[in-house]
Amino acid sequence: MDTTFEQAKQFFLQGLRHYEAGRFAQAQAQFEASLALVPQRASTLTNLGATQIKLGKFADAAAVLDEAVRIDAGDAQAWGHLGTALAELGQHARALACCDEALHRNDKLAPAWTLKGTLLRDLQRDAEAVPCFRKAIDLGGDPQLNGFLLAGVGGGEAPRSAPRPYVQALFDGYAPGFDQHAVQVLQYRAPEILAQGLAARRFDAVLDLGCGTGLMAEQLKGRATRIVGVDLSHNMVEQARRRSAYAEVVQADGLDYLTSTTERFDLVVAADVFIYVGELDATFAAVRNVLGPDGVFAFTVELAEESDRVVLRPSLRFAHSRRYILSLAAEHGFEVMHTARHTIRHDQGKAITGLFAWLVPSRP
Repeated sequence: MDTTFEQAKQFFLQGLRHYEAGRFAQAQAQFEASLALVPQRASTLTNLGATQIKLGKFADAAAVLDEAVRIDAGDAQAWGHLGTALAELGQHARALACCDEALHRNDKLAPAWTLKGTLLRDLQRDAEAVPCFRKAIDLGGDPQLNGFLLAGVGGGEAPRSAPRPYVQALFDGYAPGFDQHAVQVLQYRAPEILAQGLAARRFDAVLDLGCGTGLMAEQLKGRATRIVGVDLSHNMVEQARRRSAYAEVVQADGLDYLTSTTERFDLVVAADVFIYVGELDATFAAVRNVLGPDGVFAFTVELAEESDRVVLRPSLRFAHSRRYILSLAAEHGFEVMHTARHTIRHDQGKAITGLFAWLVPSRP
């Protein structure tokens, strides 16, 4: 028995090391190996559930974490992770109850306050969400993330862009069912419309910013010699790499990639990406620097009122006015080939209007 327990402990510790290094598939394997030797150990179940959340396996995580809290109902961390898994599964009421269980046991858990605020915002209880995000900040929670979430419920000033960890976590969780949900449920057609606006032109080198699972590349397949995809989300990158449309897919922030690459492109495309960027000055400047003289910069934004310029909406997405986009184009050396208004997607049954733009470098 001692030998078995010691081996299970080693598997568990290896799992923790993999988890801390971001090697979540390996972490899952180690935690499962530990549980095979010593079943129903609450701490192992909790860490396995947390790992499965990172892998986007929310139903599996919820089942494992349900078992963990059944065995040890006093573990606040387990309740918090269970709340996260249930929130991702759309079970907001149960997730909120789990947050309350976690905070009842340890009211100093900043992540639980963040999750509770997020759930209240999703339930359109913004006034109740405000103190949750403030509490998370007071307890040492990520001030950038919680400040962003606070701004989304009217409790603070909007930042210049969405925090990278927020975007990464959002799309890591969204990746497994992204294509079906985006196209069939949200009626998302941005890649198709952007490709149509390029007429029949062919391209040697294409940069797909915020490539996601690769829907844009599918529209350009056969029209581009080389397509490079860039996305912040690890899980999105893994999905995109499974497609045959890309020559290369890089996990990176779009602006970081633009400012570090030595490659030049004759098409830079960003479909439904700038909703998480906000202020676009630096992005426009960087795109202009990597774009060839006959290149095209094609992108979408959610359309704001002309008086708004850039606004953070309650959806936690940024919207930009047409006036702002045109002023950036002129400032950074672009001419407008054309623009168009289309429904970019549907959100909770409501059509979201987008501005589609195709820009080219200004002629001397």
